[in-house]
Amino acid sequence: MVQPDRGAGPAADGFLAFTEVALDRTAERLPGTDRSAMTMVLLLHRVASSVVYDLESTVHRPAGWSWSAFRLLFALWVGGPQEASGAARVAGMSRAAVSALAKTLHAAGLVDRAPDDRDRRGVVLSLTPTGAERLEAAFRAHNQREAEWAALLTPDELDVLNTVLGKLAKAAQVQDWVNHRF
Repeated sequence: MVQPDRGAGPAADGFLAFTEVALDRTAERLPGTDRSAMTMVLLLHRVASSVVYDLESTVHRPAGWSWSAFRLLFALWVGGPQEASGAARVAGMSRAAVSALAKTLHAAGLVDRAPDDRDRRGVVLSLTPTGAERLEAAFRAHNQREAEWAALLTPDELDVLNTVLGKLAKAAQVQDWVNHRF
């Protein structure tokens, strides 16, 4: 097996540079590959990963939680008290992940857990007053960081990007060929 040269070439430039190498090598090895579609998915994934990592490392870890914890806390803040499976759907997480995370956040005093009146096996999650305060403080920093990312684009570019991403998000929910985790 050939070991990659970690000291030279486009791949050495980092995370985003891999996209160009991947596109070129795939075209060489699998002619007929839809390069535009592959570019869209690779860039979308890599940029989303970069933004998430940036937010987690600059905002959420300093706040004392993970990106997943933020997503769950934010879902409860926006939607109010909800059954754990509903919170999992909104937060884009598995029910098992929400269950484990809710226990951790409960122990930290950020989330309350109560039996579901409609289904005694279920659990209703809600933010504690401390959880709401801490989420709101962290979200201010989160949104400032979002604004810094958005400022890299012109207002027109940002509108176009939001329109295109909204179109993809809607299609992901209505296309019958799309597999859904939630």
